[in-house]
Amino acid sequence: MVRKWTEEALDHRNALLYAMGVSEEDATRKVIGIVNSWNEMNPGHYPFKNVIELMKAEIYRCGALPLEMPVTGICDGICSNTPGDRYTLPARDLVSAEVETVAEVNRLDGMVLLGSCDKVVPGMLMGALRANIPAVMFTGGYMEPGQAHGKMLTLTHTKQAYAAYIAKEISREAYKEVVRNACPTPGVCPFMGTANTMCATAEILGFSADGNASVKSNSEEWRQMAVLCAQKAVELTAQDVKPLDLIGKNSFENLISYIMATGGSTNTLLHVPAIAKQAGFDISPEKFDEISNRVPVISTIYPNHNEYTMVEFSKAGGLSAVMKELAEASLIDPKVKGAFGDIASKVNKAVNKNTTVIRPVSNPINGQGGIAVLKGNLATESSIVKFSAVDKDAWVFKGPARVYESQDEAWEAMLKDEITAGDVVVIRYEGPKGSPGMPHLETFMAAVLGKGLGTKIALVTDGRFSGATGGLAVGHVSPEAYDGGNIALIEDGDVVSIDIKQRQLIVAVSDEEFAKRRAEWQPLEKPATGWLKLYKRITTSAHQGATMFWE
Repeated sequence: MVRKWTEEALDHRNALLYAMGVSEEDATRKVIGIVNSWNEMNPGHYPFKNVIELMKAEIYRCGALPLEMPVTGICDGICSNTPGDRYTLPARDLVSAEVETVAEVNRLDGMVLLGSCDKVVPGMLMGALRANIPAVMFTGGYMEPGQAHGKMLTLTHTKQAYAAYIAKEISREAYKEVVRNACPTPGVCPFMGTANTMCATAEILGFSADGNASVKSNSEEWRQMAVLCAQKAVELTAQDVKPLDLIGKNSFENLISYIMATGGSTNTLLHVPAIAKQAGFDISPEKFDEISNRVPVISTIYPNHNEYTMVEFSKAGGLSAVMKELAEASLIDPKVKGAFGDIASKVNKAVNKNTTVIRPVSNPINGQGGIAVLKGNLATESSIVKFSAVDKDAWVFKGPARVYESQDEAWEAMLKDEITAGDVVVIRYEGPKGSPGMPHLETFMAAVLGKGLGTKIALVTDGRFSGATGGLAVGHVSPEAYDGGNIALIEDGDVVSIDIKQRQLIVAVSDEEFAKRRAEWQPLEKPATGWLKLYKRITTSAHQGATMFWE
């Protein structure tokens, strides 16, 4: 429904607009809110300052009134392995509340959402679906990968280099050289981690323009997309075309197919169900596993490949080329609509220019999708593993549990060589409620990889990972330890078995022994401050997206 104003309410609003130089004539235009997450702490959002005036001018030229309003725009990488990381996943729900609030308080007629990174994009999409006014999104494009001594670098390599430095495998200067060269330009980290997977989410769900999810930041092509986005926002607002008019369950199924084909981030099993719920759809981990069983991995960029990045992916044809390969194999629904057209129109324009980087379905990297959902007596609801980043030699793994109550404890033990080949490291109380906030555990796995133990040590946790995490890392164990899941009852030495092909996560502990241990169990209470207390109290499990908005 088009926004309705009483004369009195509209006059009150206009009086405030006049205070900022808006003319009486311009105040009669439809208001397009530019919801901008730009800031000077996040390289993924930093480029928006270069197009904001361009977008405003285009919206005004098309007959609407653009008004900019800021929202949170965090970078997960800044707070990794610090207490601040407990805020990153909850920040998704915070952003969604901000978007909903600015849309409703200001009675916006339409929105342009400017966001790029891990939690900001899904948060914006969640808020846009709840507000359900005409909305488009413009994402920030990818940064150039770094280089040192002829080797590709990204932010994740700094963690691996640190572990190698601590192990005295490289010098301090060599480590610092990786740090200096890992992130050479603004933009989204240039691998298929959570940020680029979320930018793809915006495009596949129809919120952003063709190619926006796989374009270089600050390029001329990216700038032209900004103009197109501004035009589309005015068009949708004039026609009162809202997100819920376009999005359907098959939109999300197409998205999951893409995620599987590209070895996308495990964080999508938190974000996609949470986004879908705002549109009225239930997307479970089982749906991911169902699609994983029929959609193969066909994209080879990092972490599925140690050399290729978003640069090669973009040159090969990017997201559209992947969708074309999937459409030709009847693995997606091309009739799905979006604000910028249907999937068929995207596919019809696409060309796969490099079948080494983006393979045809007939010649996949792996015959199944990049993420598997494991179950068993250690994860009675679900757990997940990004097995496209796991060496096949480690798909079946059995070993004694080494139990830690936090990532910090396990990380210190790893650096001190107290964890050895063959161990199954169990890190618990890092889930949505237990931590609270469910921080990344990529730092521990980076230490494992930095020591060359990626196939020799397994991790099982109720925490989560970065989208670029490699090695045998099983996360999102649900129920989590804080909720009394069996992961809370494991003891050092219990034998844990992981079988990716059979989708199993089992510990050699009988039901009777679990019952005995449970009778003596009390949850570990980690301190929670500020609004994390609220998040801890009302968030769902990871199995349901770890969100405060699940109704």
